Amino acid sequence: MDRDYKYEPKVAEKLELVIRQLTENEVIQEYQKLEQQIGSHQGLKELVEAIKRHQKDAVQFAHYGKPNAEQEALRQADELTSQFDNHPLVMAYRDSLIEANDLLQHVTKLLEQRVNQGLADQSTIIEDKE
Repeated sequence: MDRDYKYEPKVAEKLELVIRQLTENEVIQEYQKLEQQIGSHQGLKELVEAIKRHQKDAVQFAHYGKPNAEQEALRQADELTSQFDNHPLVMAYRDSLIEANDLLQHVTKLLEQRVNQGLADQSTIIEDKE
């Protein structure tokens, strides 16, 4: 929760409930598990470093006017990027990320609709009193 903003106690309580329910949600837990696995996977870390190295080499070769070496470095970077993109863990992570994002967008939309409805209802009550 954003600790810089002061919520009304009732709102803060409901927000904590939503956050807790989201963190306990199977989709979110799977996403977090895969994110952690990717972050600690030595082979993927090495692949990312190799991609960066080839990309830097390509920039250097371009700077020094060596187009053949630049193209070869870019080809190697592309090949490694393809290996990374097609790694089963990365593919599962991306699928999980899409699911988690869809869930969060759905929850956000529901919250927005309920807040807007609450404001509309409150506005109607105030108008009726006048």
